[in-house]
Amino acid sequence: MTTTTTTRTPDEALPESAPAALHTPVIDWFRTHARDLPWRRPEAGAWGVMVSEFMLQQTPVSRVLPVYEQWLARWPRPADLAAEAPGEAVRAWGRLGYPRRALRLHAAAAAITERHGGEVPRDHAKLLALPGIGEYTAAAVASFAYGRRHAVLDTNVRRVLARAVTGTQYPPTATTAAERRLARALLPEDEPTAAVWAAATMELGALVCTARTPGCGRCPIATQCAWRLAGSPAHDGPPRRGQTYAGTDRQVRGKLLAVLREAVEPVPQAVLDAVWDEPVQRARALDGLVADGLVEPLDGGVYRLPLT
Repeated sequence: MTTTTTTRTPDEALPESAPAALHTPVIDWFRTHARDLPWRRPEAGAWGVMVSEFMLQQTPVSRVLPVYEQWLARWPRPADLAAEAPGEAVRAWGRLGYPRRALRLHAAAAAITERHGGEVPRDHAKLLALPGIGEYTAAAVASFAYGRRHAVLDTNVRRVLARAVTGTQYPPTATTAAERRLARALLPEDEPTAAVWAAATMELGALVCTARTPGCGRCPIATQCAWRLAGSPAHDGPPRRGQTYAGTDRQVRGKLLAVLREAVEPVPQAVLDAVWDEPVQRARALDGLVADGLVEPLDGGVYRLPLT
């Protein structure tokens, strides 16, 4: 039996009926199967959505949930966080990883407090002008918090579009202009519907159209999926390498920060030296933390989380 290839590049014109044929089944599936996550509840507000977007970058929901709840209980408004030292944000970030996100969120909270009266702005351009916020986060907050019409392209959405529309197993390593054009072309015209579509495609990628074991039998658009119709061709791009952690500078940085988070007083160099037995790597990791503004060196060879 011959399999017909239906792959297309992201820039190839879509059939006029294609977007609408995808919208209804994906949105209907989402209304039934969406997870009840705290940042999706009305009481979360725009600040709760923004906090979740910072925390969820490269971090699974299961790890984010407890930290998110504690964070919002302590800092329910941007002004509450802005009033604290940046080091407190790093301390509360705990073991979520990539702790520079905590500093960026603190900086964004300060800017929201100073420029916008403590209210997370609705406008995409104003969100994009906040420190630490890129195109994805600005679009996500505008869409999920305010129901605005924006293409929200995270890894999950990109994978759904790659398979369902372009017929490839995985999207490119980095987001391309062609992907952005495709995502915009697929947006429903109605603004509230477009916001639901953004959340629905993200959830579909997270729960069904997963990277390693896609649940095609549970997918609401399986019969339309270009990748399946093409015979589910294997990825033919550059090898996809999983991230390693053990033994890396990231692991050393995490161990150093763990000591500093638990400390009430500045920590002597000798205490940090006991964290990792390879001195060159340890020094490089500590220097990196200082350069990133996550650790503040003081006179006398002691270190602390940043106060300013």
